Amino acid sequence: MKLIPSHLIKDIDRATCEAENITQNDLIQRAANEISWALMSNFSPSKRFVFIAGPGNNGADALATARMMHEQNYRRIEIFLFNVKGSLSTECATERNKIYAIDDIDFTEVTRQFDPPMLTADDVVVDGLFGSGLNTPMQGGFVSLARLINESGAYVVSIDCPSGLFGEWNDNNSRRDMVHANLTLAFQFPRMSFFFEENCDVVGDVEIIDLELNRDKIRNTPTSFFYVEPHSIRNALRPRLKFSDKRDYGSVMLMAGSMGMMGAAVLSAKAAIRAGAGLVTVHSARCGMNILQTAAPEVMFEADRNERCITDMSVHHEHQAIAVGPGIRTYDETINALEHLLKHSNQPLVLDADALNCISRRPALLTMLPSMSIITPHRGEFDRLFGEHSSSEERLKKAMEMAKEYHIIIVLKGHYTAVVRPDGRVYFNPTGNPGMATAGSGDVLTGVISAFIAQGYKPELAATIGVYIHGLAGDIAEKKYGEAGMLASDIVDNIGVAIRMTINGEDLDKQQL
Repeated sequence: MKLIPSHLIKDIDRATCEAENITQNDLIQRAANEISWALMSNFSPSKRFVFIAGPGNNGADALATARMMHEQNYRRIEIFLFNVKGSLSTECATERNKIYAIDDIDFTEVTRQFDPPMLTADDVVVDGLFGSGLNTPMQGGFVSLARLINESGAYVVSIDCPSGLFGEWNDNNSRRDMVHANLTLAFQFPRMSFFFEENCDVVGDVEIIDLELNRDKIRNTPTSFFYVEPHSIRNALRPRLKFSDKRDYGSVMLMAGSMGMMGAAVLSAKAAIRAGAGLVTVHSARCGMNILQTAAPEVMFEADRNERCITDMSVHHEHQAIAVGPGIRTYDETINALEHLLKHSNQPLVLDADALNCISRRPALLTMLPSMSIITPHRGEFDRLFGEHSSSEERLKKAMEMAKEYHIIIVLKGHYTAVVRPDGRVYFNPTGNPGMATAGSGDVLTGVISAFIAQGYKPELAATIGVYIHGLAGDIAEKKYGEAGMLASDIVDNIGVAIRMTINGEDLDKQQL
């Protein structure tokens, strides 16, 4: 799904009106009908609803919604229309006039003095103040209004976008001065700002309202940001042929593990096998041989000359995928071995965990990364590589810059893991849950991505598919064990199920697990 920049959405609205021969007001009625249905599906007529409408079309949406709910016998409705500059959009003025024609509705048009209502935790506030059309921070009385709403304890529903939050970047925009929604009813697609951790308390839960906007215009509207959908992954996955051999599915060389850290190697290797790699070889410290071959008999073991850590990353055979990092630690000998690998590798690598920590200790290694290599940092590893950052928004901007500079793919791990490509495209992942914040989960991801590269998928596609399947396997595990009870090995055990469900279009909510 495309994440369309806010300033281009009006063009899509206009194209929809032209293609369907309808007016902007007709589109507002369509939106209001969907919003009112969502509200009435969740709240009874006994609830008190306070509508806060702004002077633009977001306000028109709020006014039309209030009117429709009143027509459905929702009588505890109060409406405040803020027209402090005496300038309403044409559609907002039209909706205001319709409200004026209703005798028994509590309506106040605020032009100067505002006598705020007493809000309680039992109320529902519908925020239709500014939506996603805002491009400067809220000021003055509107900031006071936002804080009044936030401090009231009322359940807040924002139309399209919480007022005060920009649709994309929010540098120097104080979240304290924004409306904090419990639920955001977004039109057609989520806004990119919804995927940043620091905006979580502003956005709340998100429901997408399909306004059936013009598909051709959406298709032709440029953007660099995307939200991964199940059908896209399903279409990308290739079925296995009846007459096939393990070598048809590639070989993974995994350089992982050290004394006391062999679990990382086991998890990553088993994940690669579960994700479909034909062959997996682990190169690790000699001490890990018995552990690896006992825990993962399907995996071959190549012993380093050193008993405790990896000191040699020479590649002696052809492998379709090479991954480095889980549990290797950051010994000087290991960093030297990694440098040798980077200098002599002519294929994209997958680098995670301690491989990234090794690079952070010797930053010049960044310049040696083969083109289209994949690195998979969590925020701590990312900051060690590229400097401290105060927000996930800052990290994404930096990731886009670094992916382009080094011509690599950066998998920036988080609740909405972002796959950042060197061409500037960013893909936000929808799968996964907080239960995956557990030791070894990242090692599993390394194995999954490596397996898809081994099977012939291009690195940028392997990263996107791998992140999706990894997250879905975690969702299956969460359904079995709960978020608190999940282990990384539970994710491994459900990788194959996740691939099958994706290929078959199976719905997780309907699975008996």
